[in-house]
Amino acid sequence: MAPRFSESSQLTQFSELSLAKPILKALVEADYEAATPIQAQVIPAMTGGRDVLGVAQTGTGKTASFVLPLLQKIAENPAQPVPKGCSALILAPTRELASQIADSIKVYGRHIRHSRTVIVGGAKPGPQIRAMARGVDIVVATPGRLMDHMQSGAVRLDQTHTVVLDEADQMMDLGFLPAIRKILARTSKDRQTVLLSATMPKQIRSLAQDFLSDPVEVSVAPQSTPIERIQQKVLLVQQPQKARALLDILKNNDVESAIIFTRTKRGADKVNRMLQQADIESEALHGNKSQGQRTRALNGFREGRINILVATDIAARGIDVDGVTHVFNYELPNIPESYVHRIGRTARAGKSGIAISFCDSGEREYLRDIERLIGMRLVDADDDDDPDTRAPSSLKGRGGQKSRGKSKGPARAKRPHKPKARSAAPAYPEGERDAARGNAEGASRGGAGGRARRVDGAAEGGRRTEGAGKPRRQGAGNKQGAGNKPNRPAGGGRSADARSGEGRANEGRPGQKGRPERKSRSGAGRSEGGRSDTRARTGESKPAGGRGKPGGRKPSTGGKPKAGGRPGGSGGPGGQKGGSRRPTRSTPAR
Repeated sequence: MAPRFSESSQLTQFSELSLAKPILKALVEADYEAATPIQAQVIPAMTGGRDVLGVAQTGTGKTASFVLPLLQKIAENPAQPVPKGCSALILAPTRELASQIADSIKVYGRHIRHSRTVIVGGAKPGPQIRAMARGVDIVVATPGRLMDHMQSGAVRLDQTHTVVLDEADQMMDLGFLPAIRKILARTSKDRQTVLLSATMPKQIRSLAQDFLSDPVEVSVAPQSTPIERIQQKVLLVQQPQKARALLDILKNNDVESAIIFTRTKRGADKVNRMLQQADIESEALHGNKSQGQRTRALNGFREGRINILVATDIAARGIDVDGVTHVFNYELPNIPESYVHRIGRTARAGKSGIAISFCDSGEREYLRDIERLIGMRLVDADDDDDPDTRAPSSLKGRGGQKSRGKSKGPARAKRPHKPKARSAAPAYPEGERDAARGNAEGASRGGAGGRARRVDGAAEGGRRTEGAGKPRRQGAGNKQGAGNKPNRPAGGGRSADARSGEGRANEGRPGQKGRPERKSRSGAGRSEGGRSDTRARTGESKPAGGRGKPGGRKPSTGGKPKAGGRPGGSGGPGGQKGGSRRPTRSTPAR
């Protein structure tokens, strides 16, 4: 079972940790005398060659806890590293944190001869490759850029015997776990692995066990608990009112140095523009900024030229600046552990600080997760149940919580069900089928029988169409002609075959109104023209009265298409076929 260290076994003086004299001299010059609890427990474990799993509050000196043992090994065994290799590797999630770790190595190792380099993205790879060509004692890197150099052959890790994963849970949360596995697979099998972080959730702890061998677990304080010197406040405001509330606090309170955190890079730029428009000096720090921009913004904030820094969660763990008086959570983080890292930017080096969070109705779940993690309530129960601060139901979508406040208007009563009155006529499709069926019967029976059936079908409830019960307009073309059938229905109109053809054309198109009939060219003429075309195809001579003499060209079929039969078609007397739209120009009978 892995041994555990508690705060009761801590060593308070660096002189009692068996560190080399050059290291102790550098600590004295940096005004470091007493070791913090995490330092007092991790340093002996690392110098003894054990793997370490450390959990400590932010701002308690985790960086020095693993940097000092690495420098101690270099002081005891000053060996030249292999070309393109390193003796110790430190992985960090962000560029800022990697740079700060390198600065700490420089401060603590000023009296020890050693080499170090930083390998991070956003910088030119050429200088990094040249630095690794001759071998380095300590490499501080981010996983992405280190993998690039490993794939190109510029970095080898087979002689790396110590690996430190700083902010290990954050690297795993950011998706670096596959890269970390590949990196550890390239290192020496007898390596020493150290995982240190401010938070270590259970699911992250299970993943961390894959990297450690019989680790020494160091837990200085309860997991993810903020330090006591931070005064935490939560303001329940809706999203549109956050900007005004932030400006009021910045202008009406003594805010010497503040960091404003947002969830997204776009949100950080938006807040930064809003502050600059209000004549407040500020800078934005997030992943979309170049390395030069991020360095200038962080240095300006550290040196006091900039009082307000707007940052995202990715930069929360890389900002180590003393003297930050306020931390604003403009948007609550969706990961509860990130809240601990955010507010940990203040109250550093034994000072106190203030953390103010803005929470709208859509962030209540985030707030409850944070309260469960830190073990304390940030909002009173009465304020949390205030109906005025709840989100309207329209913003919740389906399944959202209902409003407990007063209704804006009287509830609308349900309309009583009123059955529709049934008309005497049946539905349209049935009547239309009756009308079409009447047309077909009229075509077979001929004469008045079909017409009477159509009228009856329309009277029984079907909609009237041109082919079902509508009275025909009488015109010159309906007079007795030479080619008309003798059993033509009384009362005038076109022949039964023409009507039956029209009925067949309208059948299958219920709802389409019939086209108006042409007054010119009677049905007799069309029947005559149909017989003329039939005789022409069979070799008979054409009758007189056409456009040309017998034996001339066929009658012209140009002009606008008319309803009627196709020239020379079969399917009835006169060659008419129902549904055709290109009749021939017939010759009037003599």
